[in-house]
Amino acid sequence: MRLTGTVTPDRPLLVVALPEEAAHFDGGLPVLLTGMGKLNAAAALAGLLAGGERPAAVVNLGTAGALRSGLAGTHEIGRVLQHDLDTPLLEQLTGHRMDGPIDLAPAGPVLATGDRFVSTDADRDLLARSADLVDMEGYAVATVARRAQLPVRLIKHVSDEAGDGAVRSWQESVDDCARLLADWARTHLG
Repeated sequence: MRLTGTVTPDRPLLVVALPEEAAHFDGGLPVLLTGMGKLNAAAALAGLLAGGERPAAVVNLGTAGALRSGLAGTHEIGRVLQHDLDTPLLEQLTGHRMDGPIDLAPAGPVLATGDRFVSTDADRDLLARSADLVDMEGYAVATVARRAQLPVRLIKHVSDEAGDGAVRSWQESVDDCARLLADWARTHLG
């Protein structure tokens, strides 16, 4: 976890997993680098919120894999879910309601979050039944922000097609994605 800038109640906090994804932010807003995956994202954001000043909002920016052909560009997520937690089975097993999908905006693609980089066509096709994009941190960030009663937005730029060849595609496109995410932040967050 690494925080650059100062968190203040009048500005949003940008939450990003990797330095590569944050390479082009200009320092105008505080940026929390969490590390990859749900656990790192949740621990970093919860620790920061518990230990000091609260931001006006939390904005998670990062790359995502497309689960359907033709999805490209930058998207604000409408709904986020966990793809690697069998919620119905756990609810049946325990008799308790589990955290389900989180609605964030009235429109926008569905993001599936899980602790696995989706890099096979078979995994992509299975996830495409319930989501449009896939990442590794969005659900965790949204959950922590919601529990802290802070507004949250998830902004994802498509870096790859989440299938065979996704690793190479991500490596080749991450710098361009980071530039476009920084442009989005400058335009939409001032």
